[in-house]
Amino acid sequence: MQVKPVEASLSADAVVEAARQATVAAQVSGRLVEVHVDAGQSVRKGDLLMRIDAREASEAAAAAAASYINARANHERLLRLQRQGFISQAALDKAKAEFDAASATHKQASVGVSHATVRAPIGGVVAERLSELGEMATPGKPLLSIYDPQSLRLSAGIAQHRLPQIRRVRQARIEFPGLGKWLEASSVSLLPSADPSTHVSLVRVGLPEAAREIVPGMHARVHFVLGSAPRLSIPQAAVVRRGEITAVYVRQADGKLTLRQLRLGEAVSENEVEVLAGLHAGERIALDPRQAAVELKSARPTGR
Repeated sequence: MQVKPVEASLSADAVVEAARQATVAAQVSGRLVEVHVDAGQSVRKGDLLMRIDAREASEAAAAAAASYINARANHERLLRLQRQGFISQAALDKAKAEFDAASATHKQASVGVSHATVRAPIGGVVAERLSELGEMATPGKPLLSIYDPQSLRLSAGIAQHRLPQIRRVRQARIEFPGLGKWLEASSVSLLPSADPSTHVSLVRVGLPEAAREIVPGMHARVHFVLGSAPRLSIPQAAVVRRGEITAVYVRQADGKLTLRQLRLGEAVSENEVEVLAGLHAGERIALDPRQAAVELKSARPTGR
């Protein structure tokens, strides 16, 4: 293996979040009589999600409409009388105020009835359904949450003493250890504030649109590219992991194989990892650990 220039990076844990998401809440009281979506289902903006039995709101709207019609008729009657000089301006002003109040109540009640039909405020995927068919909905109670899978990003916390390095970063690589997947970040943005209790600043890292397997809440590691530096690295596939031991098969000058323990650093790419100790430049290692183990076992003398 040879020392070669690789990307020098600063790594930080991060969490996937949606830049565009919405929690849909009830705005009228009533029982849920229709539920058309479930978690994981894709919806478009304006799609019917749920329907609330808002008979109470409908009755209130009917009463408000009757009051509005009565107030309007009274105002028009007094307006004609005032023009003929039969009533004072003060009486007309009072009728006008009652008419305006009835009009506002009527509009508010009509809007309340329309809220009995719950529609998607954005297009995306239903992340969670928080209410079931037959449950009672009340104003402000969350019904479900939706997120846009095309607007995913990561949030990583960076310590205060690292901020001068991060301000110069324009490139980052995203590692998903659980998926064995690496992606190129589409953007890197340092927020101009810090948490007063931890003194940690947030960095938002954009995900490419092709990240279809990624969902909000996933853990990731972001490798912020600071430049390049000479490092000794080996392929990930050559590493042998046995419990807490990390090693590689090294081929000696006489051709024999030995298993040697290593101390590894950060991953420098999707397929390579840095070697901190246990291996020197110029030494040869087995790229196929399984084949090397078979070769080493067959080379050992067997006792009688």
